[in-house]
Amino acid sequence: MKIGIIGHKRIPSNEGGIEKGVEQHATRMVARGHQVTVYNRGGHNVFGKEYDKKKLKNYKGVKIVTIPTVKGAACVPIYSFLATLHAAIKRYDCVSYRASGSCAMIPLAKLLGIRVVASLHGIDSQRDKWGGFASKYLEFGEKMAAKKADVCLVLSKNMKEYIDKKYKINSVLFANGIDKPVNHEPQLIKEKYGLEKDEYILSLGRIVPEKGIQYLISAYKQCETEKKLVIAGGAESNREYYNSLLELAKGDSRIIFTGYVYGQEIQELYSNSYIFALPSNLEGMANTLLEAMSYGNCCLVSNIPENTEVVNDRAVWFEKGNDKDLENKLQSLLKNEELVYKYKSEASSYILRRYSWDLVVDQMLRIYSGDVVDYNTVLQESEEQLI
Repeated sequence: MKIGIIGHKRIPSNEGGIEKGVEQHATRMVARGHQVTVYNRGGHNVFGKEYDKKKLKNYKGVKIVTIPTVKGAACVPIYSFLATLHAAIKRYDCVSYRASGSCAMIPLAKLLGIRVVASLHGIDSQRDKWGGFASKYLEFGEKMAAKKADVCLVLSKNMKEYIDKKYKINSVLFANGIDKPVNHEPQLIKEKYGLEKDEYILSLGRIVPEKGIQYLISAYKQCETEKKLVIAGGAESNREYYNSLLELAKGDSRIIFTGYVYGQEIQELYSNSYIFALPSNLEGMANTLLEAMSYGNCCLVSNIPENTEVVNDRAVWFEKGNDKDLENKLQSLLKNEELVYKYKSEASSYILRRYSWDLVVDQMLRIYSGDVVDYNTVLQESEEQLI
């Protein structure tokens, strides 16, 4: 098949879950003999300034088209419009639109005769970082994904209920995936931050308001512990929120902000943390949660459905937005190593059985070719083949 992908920022990149997913999908599809073109946005790459100047045309066999973009609210509409026009010329068998912003161009794609599969990764219009116009535009994109796409994919049961009820459709569940990782001893993180195995609590991801990092910092500051709190990730364009976290953490030398982390540094952080914390108010399906569990972490997560669907009883929950409940759960884990190591012992095998990039790609390729099947069906078929 010839496949086009529109809606991410760029690959390779570590900027978010959508970018990770696009890279995994595209490279694995190419490895299976398919022709895949991804439409990167221009602009700053968090991998470094050297990547800003490099306009890759190929990455691991994936063709890359870089679309010039502008700063501000017009960035996504202009990018999506130009990418859609280019995709129409290339006549792909299927074009995959990722996230509601890019999905606003689906009516144009259908007018141009393109088969469209839309993937909604969360209720983007409700994210704290968006203002009035952006929120309305994202809601329109969500509606176009539901009403105009040939298939509308959603990343959680909670979102499926929301989309199906609001737009009177039958959306299809998909999933993020994970590979079995290789654990690393603390070398880089010991040199840079003085971190030792099991001597810190880790929060890793984009530093944006819906991630709820302020609850974690507030709760942690009330805990009596010598274990450090590591906040790993970049602030994207929301410096105001990032600065508010720095102010909240001021005076507590136990709290470390690393900024963006990559490669072995991420692997070491996951490999050696005592607890992984995800205090989000809003998620689709958090790649960082899958990654943390795959490394055998004890996870402490907010009780939003998108988190609890993933962890079930293999992690500790706290009430979303309740820093007192978070403090109590965190303090309990800090005092109970036996319970922490129980969760650690169960996490990796559980998550690796349920979430596989290869199965995700199996599902995507079937849907792109017209065989509409949800992820749970693909997972069940795979398990039956092993019996």
